[in-house]
Amino acid sequence: MTTPEQRRRSITELVTKHGGLSVEELATHLEVSASTVRRDLTDLVDRNLVERTHGGAVPVTNVGVERPFNRRFVQHLERKQAIAERAVQEISEGHVVYFDAGTTTMQVAKETPDDGSTIVVTNSPLLLPQLSREDGTVKLTGGEYRNETKALVGPTTEDYIRNSTFDLAFIGVNGIEPDGSLSAPNESEAKIKELAVDHSTRTIVVTVVQKFGEQSFRRFGSIEDIDLLITDERVPDEYRDLFEDTELVESVFDPHAHD
Repeated sequence: MTTPEQRRRSITELVTKHGGLSVEELATHLEVSASTVRRDLTDLVDRNLVERTHGGAVPVTNVGVERPFNRRFVQHLERKQAIAERAVQEISEGHVVYFDAGTTTMQVAKETPDDGSTIVVTNSPLLLPQLSREDGTVKLTGGEYRNETKALVGPTTEDYIRNSTFDLAFIGVNGIEPDGSLSAPNESEAKIKELAVDHSTRTIVVTVVQKFGEQSFRRFGSIEDIDLLITDERVPDEYRDLFEDTELVESVFDPHAHD
């Protein structure tokens, strides 16, 4: 008979092999109930052996590895939606707003007021349907398409941002290190984020709290470079001193509302 530890080891191996699986897929593989799988995943997440997604699990993040966009899109989806609902409160009439490419910024784009009063700019073709619902002005930076993140990067994108000024920029991150460094998985994307921060009057990082403690390949700034960070849960105590000069909005996600 398989022990719980053997079953959990099998879950870790399956998730790693397939790059991620749903609860139902894992239950079928292991011939156990979905509730058993969910309990096992809770244990594995606590031990940092897998990462939970909306409906399943993916392998833990490594510095040089980028998870497929579609899997990142569904991961922590309800939490990202809660972050987005709070984030759009920062947009005022007449603002010129930059949207960074990313799965959390995509949720912010979906919640953006469609009264036509704002000018929005993005380096993500994927965000265009969300940002062009009404008569507002939407501008795409241009550049080279990077399939891993569905983002435009390179000299053309950099020149566009370098010659622009934004009232507000929504930026996503892949990792927030203990010293407050913000990081991205690729040099080209890190450069775009860095320029967007530099050319915005007010910069807002939108991220799930799981990014705290993660490290990605390329740093593009630090918490002290931004004006506001919005996240779903309470930020770990060891990071709180980093927010002396940066506004923090946390715990915007109510897990009881999603039971």
